[in-house]
Amino acid sequence: MYDLRMCVWEITLACCFSCKYCGSSGGKAREDELSTIECLNTADQLHELGCRRVSMIGGEVFMRRDWKEIVTRLTGHGIRVNIITNGFIFREELIRDLKDARIESVSVSIDGPKAVHDKYRQEGSYDRAIAALESLLSAGIPVSVISTLNSENVTFLEEMYSILRKYSIYAWQLQACSPMGNAANNRIDFAFDMAGVIDFVISHMYEAPFAMGVADNIGYFTKAEGTIRGNLSGDAYFRGCSAGITSIGIDSVGNVRGCESMYDERFNEGNLRRESLRTIWEDPERFAYNRKFDRSLLTGKCAECELGEYCGGGCRSYNYFVHKKLYESPFCAGGAKKG
Repeated sequence: MYDLRMCVWEITLACCFSCKYCGSSGGKAREDELSTIECLNTADQLHELGCRRVSMIGGEVFMRRDWKEIVTRLTGHGIRVNIITNGFIFREELIRDLKDARIESVSVSIDGPKAVHDKYRQEGSYDRAIAALESLLSAGIPVSVISTLNSENVTFLEEMYSILRKYSIYAWQLQACSPMGNAANNRIDFAFDMAGVIDFVISHMYEAPFAMGVADNIGYFTKAEGTIRGNLSGDAYFRGCSAGITSIGIDSVGNVRGCESMYDERFNEGNLRRESLRTIWEDPERFAYNRKFDRSLLTGKCAECELGEYCGGGCRSYNYFVHKKLYESPFCAGGAKKG
């Protein structure tokens, strides 16, 4: 039986932006998004399956009026909740609501210095994101920053570091922009030197006043693998895609995926309006791309890599949207040949 530890839950597609590289093409709420009662029931089902942590995303979470009620239901079950926000509509009144809901942390999306961030999001969005970050920190709420990298903003990492080091944030996560949704429609130049990003993290992670790391779609198995994912223990190495193994994604209309970044109907394993989460999660035939993985499925350079059975070819979502090959990482920064 698989142990559900983590859920990424998109509670609405409504957003104050329609960012040029938004993978879910957020903006307007779907007409048939889960009701408050359905969301509370979903929170109960996550608890029943033993889920420990939920990352709540949109759209923009705070555009859903019942977000606090949903979060409170989750935290009432002892589930730790992190909210990811663009910070644009953040108001001081939200601080009290976040504390009342017993939120664990908030992550603010900042994708570059002011001119670069605003170019991909909206004029004035950088200043508001920084203001939200400052308000959260002043209130004693743990804050992280997430930066989505493409070929342009990756060149501003040093400048970004000099900005962020002024703040007592908890962590800074760097993730690769995936060519899906708006990023694909706008033909964003998403590719960059992942080894260079890893070198950047290595050059600062021991001196940084916060944790630094790369997400699961950047890697893999360079010499610094055990430390570049936000944990300096040396043991924080990539263990393969967790979609359908220890993690799950739920979208705003109740579709269940192994990972919410696998934003394609082919990865829908069921819908919560037709089946229980337990039925979907415990069905041995679902999430087959990971649950039935063996190294014979690896292709390209990943098939030749002696670490392939551990890495599994990297991030399924990123692989799929870049070149439709689930078991082959297109831009692996590490690895090793067999023999």
